[in-house]
Amino acid sequence: MADFIWFLLVVLALAIASYQRTSLVTAVAMGAGVMILGTLFGDIGLFGWVVYLALTLPFTLSNIRQSYITKKLLAFYKKVMPEMSSTEQEAIDAGTVWWDGDIFSGKPDWDKLHRIPKGRLSAEEQAFLDGPVDKVCSMVDEWQINHKDADLPPEIWDFLKEHKFFAMIIKKKYGGLEFSAYAQSRVLQKLAGVSAVLSSTVGVPNSLGPGELLQHYGTKEQQDHYLPRLAGGEEIPCFALTGPEAGSDAGAIPDVGIVCKGEWNGEEVLGMRLTFNKRYITLAPVATVIGLAFKLQDPEGLLGSNKEPGITCALIPRDTKGLEIGRRHFPLNTPFQNGPIRGDDIFVPIDYIIGGPSMAGKGWRMLVECLSVGRCITLPSSAAGGAKAISLATGAYARIRRQFRMPVGHMEGVEEMLARIGGNAYLMDGVTRFSTVGVDLGEKPSVISAICKYHLTEKMRQVVNDSMDVHGGKGVMLGPNNYLGRGYQGVPVSITVEGANILTRNMMIFGQGAMRCHPYVLQEIQAASIDDKKEALSAFDKAVFGHIGFAIANTVRSVWFSLTNGAFSGAPFADETARYYKLLQGYSANLALLTDVSMGVLGGDLKRRERLSARLGDILSGLYLGSTTLKRFDEDGRLQEDLPLLHWAMQDTLHDIETAIDDFLANFPNRVIAGVMRALVMPFGRRVGKPSDKTEHAIAQMLQTPCTARSRLGYGQYLTREEGNLFGDLEQTLDDVLAAEPIFERICKHKKAKLPFTRLDVLADEALSEALINEDEANLLRKTEAGRLRTINVDDFDHEELIAKVNSQSEEKKRSGKAA
Repeated sequence: MADFIWFLLVVLALAIASYQRTSLVTAVAMGAGVMILGTLFGDIGLFGWVVYLALTLPFTLSNIRQSYITKKLLAFYKKVMPEMSSTEQEAIDAGTVWWDGDIFSGKPDWDKLHRIPKGRLSAEEQAFLDGPVDKVCSMVDEWQINHKDADLPPEIWDFLKEHKFFAMIIKKKYGGLEFSAYAQSRVLQKLAGVSAVLSSTVGVPNSLGPGELLQHYGTKEQQDHYLPRLAGGEEIPCFALTGPEAGSDAGAIPDVGIVCKGEWNGEEVLGMRLTFNKRYITLAPVATVIGLAFKLQDPEGLLGSNKEPGITCALIPRDTKGLEIGRRHFPLNTPFQNGPIRGDDIFVPIDYIIGGPSMAGKGWRMLVECLSVGRCITLPSSAAGGAKAISLATGAYARIRRQFRMPVGHMEGVEEMLARIGGNAYLMDGVTRFSTVGVDLGEKPSVISAICKYHLTEKMRQVVNDSMDVHGGKGVMLGPNNYLGRGYQGVPVSITVEGANILTRNMMIFGQGAMRCHPYVLQEIQAASIDDKKEALSAFDKAVFGHIGFAIANTVRSVWFSLTNGAFSGAPFADETARYYKLLQGYSANLALLTDVSMGVLGGDLKRRERLSARLGDILSGLYLGSTTLKRFDEDGRLQEDLPLLHWAMQDTLHDIETAIDDFLANFPNRVIAGVMRALVMPFGRRVGKPSDKTEHAIAQMLQTPCTARSRLGYGQYLTREEGNLFGDLEQTLDDVLAAEPIFERICKHKKAKLPFTRLDVLADEALSEALINEDEANLLRKTEAGRLRTINVDDFDHEELIAKVNSQSEEKKRSGKAA
């Protein structure tokens, strides 16, 4: 019995060493220390020492370990290691690891999270938001843009060019604004709140496009020529990547460029013959310079020995002979400029390659690096801005609209939806704040950008769906007074573009995350590919035994988390948020453990098990979304009145993490291993439920009642109370309704009747004649009735007005020419 106790003490010492992630030598030394105590004060004898040393020394002594263990592991690893395409390799190499590495580690550094600075606007950026951005928002007529013109009006195009909306990313030395990623996000959020067409038109040139590529990779001549013209609005850019045969699988583009010699401006020059067929290209119909991705071939070796350089990016002026910019696409009634581009055997100089001939074949890496930045900004920010505007509008509508003699927002079914809308909007804004700060710090967070794109566009879909349910017929009937319907129609566009969400969730988030964020997997892959056998063995030994120690540590951490329910885990704050930090730390260890076991059991087959990969990605995503939400709460000053929003966002996220873990284990193909993993990570079942009715009630009331928490939720959106701004009108009507209700209740009390909250103008006249109210109160009731009717009424039309009108060809050309 005594021997068994000492054995347990040795195991405990090794477990503590693993939990603390000490080195292998330190762990063995700690175990040896207990062995010495057992020898001196217990019954550990020679046999115990022989067993202990036999189990530990082969792993501790590097020469023995490499010769007899690592060598065999390396040979096995090379057999089972999945093949990696060149595009996959470039995608993995292109990004950087930031906070995503911490949450994959099993031991997130919360102090590091809170040391990351809060996003702030410069005086110039704030002035731009308060000036030109507000002005262009006031110019928007959504019904005119979407239903009548299918385009922004010429005056808005001119305003965007004049005030350099297309040049937020371009450096000041070229005439651009050179705004931070955080500022770009704030601009797009405000624009998205009033018009999806406007935010898309501004967002795309500031995301993946010629401007971004030129600044990072262009030659000096290209930069000096194009960037000032792009900054001044003389050039409108687009980027042509996807086509009929290659949508989300952009690496499969069939478009080709053949290096050859040809005539250009009367001289024979080295160039390329391009054949391509592109579609879904935003701004293509009005673009004057086209960024083009294609596969370059050099059959005669005119550029060098490589006859298949691969994906390359070039800039093609609109007036290039043979370039065909065709008719427009019509993306779900959201008529931002979008269309196909084609070319058949077009000859252009080799200098049209972005970065010149030396960048031939390096286009995929260029695209992936820029996309990892743009995906953190454009679509997530547009989604967050839309969600913020919708949350306030839906709360106001739910308070103004009455059924059964009560505001519909007081019904519990509606409260549930309002809570989802508000909670998601709170989380989404926190994600964009944090992610764009990462970009400003110099990160190219490819994994984080995939998380942001997928989850924020999906959450926007849920927000819009919930809002449509609350609005009912008001949201369904399109017209000048419908502020929701066009957004509802356009949501699938953001779900589809920049990599379809199905692909992003099932293949990219965890597929890249496991490689980029895991501290050892990429090292193992790189070590296994080293040609020098001795160097490869040494590098692989370091990586694989680091990996083994990492796996053991996370196993111990997961078991401890399961047994203690995270009670002894660290948290930076001793308040209501402490529990969330502790749970996220435990789930981080769970993710690392499940990843390592999956890789060990399934090997390369894990890459093909997309649904398992997606669930691991959901865990990784939940850890990121949760940590950014906690960061947002801290940056806002840890305010008690924001707690309902924080609790909803965190509890919903944690519940989703546990659902992903549960589903992963339920579907893991090796049922024995699945049972063992369940015993380690979830032995007592779920820890977190969905947000409570009490929490959801608090959020619903917040959205329906003007307060500082509600104002923070909608901060930065265009809510100016002016004619034509439907969101501002809703805010004013909400204030009027709340101010009129005490007057209405006083009249009802005097009349001893429970009157309906309708025909307030008639009621005002009656009450005024009876001296129950004064003239100011009567005017408030009349004003409230007018606003109430504007809010609940929907548009109607003559039949002829709804028949599509086709502009003459000359009128269409005139509009397109003026826009360009």
